[in-house]
Amino acid sequence: MNQGLLLRFENLVQLRGACQQLRALSSRKVCGARWKSVELSAHPMGSFPLHPQLWPEHRLITAALPQCRHLATKEETKKKKKKIPLTKGEVEIRQRMTVEELAQAMGKDIDHVYEVLLYTNINLDSVEPDSILSEDHIKMIVQKSGMKYKSAKLKDEKERKNTDAVKRPPADPAVLTPRPPVVTILGHVDHGKTTLLDSLRKTQVAAMEAGGITQHIGAFIVHMPSGEKITFLDTPGHAAFSAMRARGTNVTDIVILVVAAEDGVMQQTIESIQHAKNAGVPLILAINKCDKPEADPERVKKELLAHDVVCEEFGGDVQAVNISALKGENLMVLAEATVALAEMLELKADATGLVEGTIIESRKDKGKGPLTTAIIQRGTLRKGCVLVAGKTWAKVRFLFDENGKAVDAASPGTPVEIMGWKESPSAGDEILEVESEQRAQEVVAWRTYVEQQEKMKKDLEVIEAKQKEHRVEYEKQQQKLAHLTWRQRKAVLYKANKQLMFSRPKERTEMDENTLSVIVKGDVDGSVEAILNILDSYDCEDECKLDIVYFGMGDISENDISLAEAFNGVIFGFSVKANENIKKLADKKGIKIKLHNIIYKLIEDLKDELNSRLPPTLVETTVGEASVLDTFSVTVGKTKIPVAGCRVHKGLLDRKMKFKLIRNRDVIWKGCLSSLKHHKDDVQVIKTGMDCGLSLDKNLEFSIGDEIICYEEKEVQQTTSWDPGF
Repeated sequence: MNQGLLLRFENLVQLRGACQQLRALSSRKVCGARWKSVELSAHPMGSFPLHPQLWPEHRLITAALPQCRHLATKEETKKKKKKIPLTKGEVEIRQRMTVEELAQAMGKDIDHVYEVLLYTNINLDSVEPDSILSEDHIKMIVQKSGMKYKSAKLKDEKERKNTDAVKRPPADPAVLTPRPPVVTILGHVDHGKTTLLDSLRKTQVAAMEAGGITQHIGAFIVHMPSGEKITFLDTPGHAAFSAMRARGTNVTDIVILVVAAEDGVMQQTIESIQHAKNAGVPLILAINKCDKPEADPERVKKELLAHDVVCEEFGGDVQAVNISALKGENLMVLAEATVALAEMLELKADATGLVEGTIIESRKDKGKGPLTTAIIQRGTLRKGCVLVAGKTWAKVRFLFDENGKAVDAASPGTPVEIMGWKESPSAGDEILEVESEQRAQEVVAWRTYVEQQEKMKKDLEVIEAKQKEHRVEYEKQQQKLAHLTWRQRKAVLYKANKQLMFSRPKERTEMDENTLSVIVKGDVDGSVEAILNILDSYDCEDECKLDIVYFGMGDISENDISLAEAFNGVIFGFSVKANENIKKLADKKGIKIKLHNIIYKLIEDLKDELNSRLPPTLVETTVGEASVLDTFSVTVGKTKIPVAGCRVHKGLLDRKMKFKLIRNRDVIWKGCLSSLKHHKDDVQVIKTGMDCGLSLDKNLEFSIGDEIICYEEKEVQQTTSWDPGF
């Protein structure tokens, strides 16, 4: 708007200069001869050959304009020339033009478009320079600006060729070779899954884990004494890691369901059974902790019948093995049962050709960069292979086994850690090998393009829904103004929208104090995914808004501190670190960094932060109760004051506290006492069983049977009603 006013002011100055020049020319009477060159003292204008006849008016104005043009710089002059490319007042329009693009096409500034939009039903609070306008609004803006429009010729956009990578067709059975089975260990938290794997591997996996519970998927190869290999996946049993368990069953051949003999079937046990059924994977039942005196394996088997898990002794096909993972009892029996089931399944794979696999876990390492744990399902992975997963790709630099030892190749059924990714892919993404780096870039570009198209489609749906909503509001507003003339209606709408437009920047900068902004950092992609899944269940926006500003993998960085400072947020880190410099910077800027290694403790800490954002609530605590036995009044000056004769039957009455009067279970007064007497003496406290007379700070009549309640008000911190499910 200010730019438009400056342009108008400049035009007025130019017009004034032209009028002064005309007056100067008309005062001169020259006959027959040419005028001599005239040069203004401040701004030279050059020579003008004048003849006896009067000059045309437009030439005189043209001669006068240079007197004022020194106000504009050369750059501004160039901009003005660029802004008005129109020759016949026609504007070339097209669909989905933004406010800025329309202003450029019209040769106007953005403020001009905003001014025209004041007369429409568009909510200016949601209009930005890059906002997309509908075709009707584009035409209306052009017409109200005194111009004509013409539609731009649509270019025939060629349909983009699909360059995505896909799996190879099924291999010839003749080239298939045996592969080790992939076995996932599932079960409820703390039922001994990791201890079982620990005993099989003869390592101390369980002792190394925070809180004694698995925080992400571990993939290991166990070598049996008979020479067979089994690939084990250890998944978390905690409720927060449901997505990880589902991912584990999708790449597995056999599921070992671990159930504690003394606890029986629990919540995550049922969920694990469902994951196995959805994936169509056979089960082996491992009843753990059978060495405990309270163990009851038969009860476990009967409880599982309700969930369609029928053991062999009940006529089903599920093998059940009683074990003690801690003492190592019957572990070889369980391993042999797994090998026997794998032989029945006849697990084979094609170890030749392009590699196919699935990412089990993804993380970032300071020295190695993005790393992924993957299960190879087809082909043989070697150094130098070019892989694609999700919207990123890798040229394999190194391969590591579960112990961090470098290996040269990974065959089907083998877990391996891959180094060389450009960015971290997501856990669960499919790995496909491609012929070259150029081909990998084509695949990533196509997948990015598809995602952008889907996002644009969703954005367009949101825009159309918003426009429809504004249209309904506009029609309601028009109905309210139906009694006015069209000029009066336009004036009212103009004033309302104009006020709204000027208030937009202020509203944008205002921050809602009742909001918790969080930044989530995790060690691996699956951990971050688990935390975000929990936060997605937050359903108490009316109490306190929860805003996830950023999430990612890796240690806490300066960028995280800057983000937290900008949004007044809190940083939550899961199994990550913050060095001393970062901690000092956070303390200096007043940023909270919450680091945890156990997920349920992180969620409890987050709930405490939500509670701290909630306003305190007043809680009334009853101190004493009394009943009105008689009523009378005393005269003070010319005023009669009602007095209640009471007897305290519970607690005490303290004159400093607050009181309320209850009649027929309804509170009819709240306030303080004006007097409290025992016999004729003013007292501060009346105890249980004592009689007293009291009057209120309000002239209110008492009735026999009324209840007088003495209470104390305390501010108590509210707690969020959000239940994350554990």
